[in-house]
Amino acid sequence: MRLALFDLDNTLLGGDSDHAWGDYLCERGFLDAVAYKARNDEFYQDYLAGKLDNDAYLNFCLEVLGRTEMDTLDQWHMDYMRDCIEPIVLPKGLDLLAQHREAGDKLVIITATNRFVTGPIAARLGVETLIATECEMIDGRYSGRSTDVPCFREGKVTRLLRWLEETGHNLEDSYFYSDSMNDLALLERVANPIAVDPDVNLRAEAEKRGWPVITLRD
Repeated sequence: MRLALFDLDNTLLGGDSDHAWGDYLCERGFLDAVAYKARNDEFYQDYLAGKLDNDAYLNFCLEVLGRTEMDTLDQWHMDYMRDCIEPIVLPKGLDLLAQHREAGDKLVIITATNRFVTGPIAARLGVETLIATECEMIDGRYSGRSTDVPCFREGKVTRLLRWLEETGHNLEDSYFYSDSMNDLALLERVANPIAVDPDVNLRAEAEKRGWPVITLRD
């Protein structure tokens, strides 16, 4: 079965789900809006520039999970899906998923954003297989730390290769759709790398290598 791999943020979504989660928490008063938003914005700019300190970012963004009850987190996430994610679900992204689904391909979302944030988003998009940065759980609740290899930059390749070994899938004739230069290592691995509304650096790289560049925005 051919694989169709998809980045999530700014690819299938018209925005960044991780950054939007931080904004949601701040706007509703669950976090110190001034301090958190300023730091969150700094991390996001570092991500866009390809210089993110991922360990520092994970410690920053997962801390709130470790000090919040699960029932509260579930309610927050429901509201966040309604208010922040539904408006940025791209119809053309849903169409692209449908095209690959109808072709009999195995759909996989592979994202640097953590599983707490992205699990319900993948379900909303109808994609069963999600490879994401993992959140540690102890005794049925989040610890506020990450676990396993973060699914970021070369870590995406590491996590995907492990998943391939575990499931028996392979990258023959595979597709990967991404907007970000941070995904270059994985784009180089697949048979059909496709840049989707790419950042400046990935656009230049795609044009140099002759990779298709598409848009899923209106």
